[in-house]
Amino acid sequence: MAPVLWLVMTLTLALPSWAGSTAADLSRTLKLDEIVGILHAEGMDYAASIERDMLPGRGGQLWDRTVERLYDQGTMRTGLEAALARDMEHEQIAAAEAFFGTEQGQSILTLENAARAAMADSDIEEVARAAYADAREAGDDRIEMIDRFVSANDLVERNVAGALSSNFQFFRGLVDGGAMTMSEQDIIADVWSQETEIRTDTEEWLYAFLMMAYQPLSDDTMQAYIAFSETSAGRALNGALFDGFEAVYRDISYGLGLAAAQAMLSSDL
Repeated sequence: MAPVLWLVMTLTLALPSWAGSTAADLSRTLKLDEIVGILHAEGMDYAASIERDMLPGRGGQLWDRTVERLYDQGTMRTGLEAALARDMEHEQIAAAEAFFGTEQGQSILTLENAARAAMADSDIEEVARAAYADAREAGDDRIEMIDRFVSANDLVERNVAGALSSNFQFFRGLVDGGAMTMSEQDIIADVWSQETEIRTDTEEWLYAFLMMAYQPLSDDTMQAYIAFSETSAGRALNGALFDGFEAVYRDISYGLGLAAAQAMLSSDL
């Protein structure tokens, strides 16, 4: 426990050097450009799956242009940075800078982004999920730490809520675009019926990702990351990022539904 307390005290003493940090500074420290690039690539794959499953031979250049506009990396980054500025106090931004601006903090972010990019490969994802299942069954000590990290950041609930919200917005886009007729209550009921399946898949993916990302970290570093997550700054940062992602994906999902509806209708004329 002593190493964790020492790290937290060190961060507290280091705050004056980060006192002038802004949301823009923090976004650079957090490697948001890199994160957005990864999410853009994921979005291209997701949009391709929509075109393949719902618009076979009907998407065309209009669909491609719409997808590129919706997943514009500058717009996504601006949305995330705006959430940091809106939802975090100056002292919280400074504390987050003090943690993630260190060699340790940068190492954590590098590992997270590398794992996220790797999980885009379905074969790697399958291996990661199997490794997590084996570790859980074997009672691996790292699982207990990740349980605490997930709990501190409310990761399962927030990710499930985000997935349900995105699905709701996609259906809204389809309805508003004229491709289907459903009331808002019908949409909610349909989306909510998927909650159990989404929760199971989300939890398995999340733990597989975290196990892969944090496997190289020492126990002391994991303890320090958990401790930071439980601070005011850690909670504010987590909330701001989730709020930012929710807003970004709300617009993207609605736009994809609307564009899909338009493609369906135009092909039927």
